[in-house]
Amino acid sequence: MILDPKRAWIRQWLTLVAVLLVWEAAGRAGMLNPLFAPSPSQIIGALVELFTSGSIWTHLEATFGAALGGLALGILVGVVLGVIAALIPYIAELLQPVMTLLNAIPRVVLAPLFAIWFGIGISSKVALAFILVAVLIFFTVYTGILHVDKRLVERITTLGGGRWALIRYVYLPSVASWVLSNMKVAVGFAFTGAVVGEFVAASRGLGYLLSFAQSTYNSALMLALVMLIMAVVLVIFYLSGRLEKRLMRWN
Repeated sequence: MILDPKRAWIRQWLTLVAVLLVWEAAGRAGMLNPLFAPSPSQIIGALVELFTSGSIWTHLEATFGAALGGLALGILVGVVLGVIAALIPYIAELLQPVMTLLNAIPRVVLAPLFAIWFGIGISSKVALAFILVAVLIFFTVYTGILHVDKRLVERITTLGGGRWALIRYVYLPSVASWVLSNMKVAVGFAFTGAVVGEFVAASRGLGYLLSFAQSTYNSALMLALVMLIMAVVLVIFYLSGRLEKRLMRWN
């Protein structure tokens, strides 16, 4: 039997609805302990209460500000350092071991240290999101430039182009495509850094709400917040995908 790929989304939604219905029925039948596995209606109720009370907006603002700030700084610094390291071998000798060490450790374990250094405000969350994104973008750009088609470089140099011409006509367009292709991963890393930083030490944010829900054993609120974070990241994934298609038409 050959499935129509164009109708895959219909099958996916039908499967999701079926799972939710079975989950809800099991909860109403008393087969699930609401303390550990609340029903979908309880999760939706907790989510609705967050928005109707108006308390969610302050926390969304804090998480969005930290995640997008760390994302922007991480992309900027990662691209600059990646280009410089790829073009200047001496800089690569200094930067690559540092980036490799940062990439080798789970960078979220830096959250308590950043909380000590920068306090429990937004700075520590931006710093953690920045580290997560910058390392990813650095290796994306650095390895990408090293693997640029050598024939393109030879043609530019044969026609009399210097290093600036190579950067402008070869490396920067390639860097744009590599960064945009990894944008979804970078967005996920940025929100991971922001939420984990808030979970460790914060006075507001979605991570702070998760910590509060955990301390009160409110699993419905925890799952509602997880669903909210997933929805926000999926929307950003969609927007970044549209942006990538629009900007990469030349490719």
